[in-house]
Amino acid sequence: MSRHEDKLSRRRLQTSTATTIISISLVLFMLGLLGLIVLHAQKLSNYVRENIGFSVIIKEEVKEAGIIEFQKKLDLEDFVKSTEYITREKAAEDLTRELGEDFVDFLGYNPLLASIDIRLKADYANNDSLKMLENRLIANPIVKEVFYHKSLVELVNQNIRRISVVILAFTLVLLLISVALINNTIRLSVYSKRFIIRSMQLVGATQRFIRKPFLLKSLLHGFLSALIAIVLLGVVLYFSRRALPELVDLQDIDMFLSLFGIVTALGLLITGASTFFAVRKFLRISQDRLY
Repeated sequence: MSRHEDKLSRRRLQTSTATTIISISLVLFMLGLLGLIVLHAQKLSNYVRENIGFSVIIKEEVKEAGIIEFQKKLDLEDFVKSTEYITREKAAEDLTRELGEDFVDFLGYNPLLASIDIRLKADYANNDSLKMLENRLIANPIVKEVFYHKSLVELVNQNIRRISVVILAFTLVLLLISVALINNTIRLSVYSKRFIIRSMQLVGATQRFIRKPFLLKSLLHGFLSALIAIVLLGVVLYFSRRALPELVDLQDIDMFLSLFGIVTALGLLITGASTFFAVRKFLRISQDRLY
């Protein structure tokens, strides 16, 4: 009978451990999915901003060598992501393609000027920075005009700010819910061992001695749960990239390492903190409230 009870006890303990790990894994998986959304949204916003550029129109009398030298100087600037030199001939070809007819033959000459198209880094893609850069570039003697869509830049930045606020609020709410779920799961696990804690206190064990095995076991569970969540996230990433190959442009190894590191850190931090406070509660609880 005693052996049978030991088997039942071990089985219940294993079931409880598995349930705890699976529950925490699912919560961390949901947090990881939200992290993926946040990181992709950030990458997408940077991608959109970096495709908002402006054209620097060059004066007609400037030689091509001077334009190329000016382009090389621009490439070295902190605010520049990339530049493209548009010759007068290429500008005419592009406009002819858009209009569907050869306006140069109609006019008898090419009225377009050479230009340099600049793509900015994301941090500089706002109207304040663009205005400052416009004044700086206009001061150059070879520059005739700087052109960009002010209303488009403002609209893009407004929409990105709104989306960022919504995602941030949703992230905070889900994080609070996740912490509450993991905390409740661990408190139930510790609650089932409250009599063991009391027995250890009665034989003279210190609070630190009692708390240590619970914390170590909890951190192990948190780490295993994080690994399971990371594997599930890897599966999601694999199938999402197969379904949407365009996502590859928004992803890099640093993003994945950051996400996996955050999931692991959250798994260890939340489980460790929840266990610490749950054990402390039962260390201080009175004998009458144990039942």
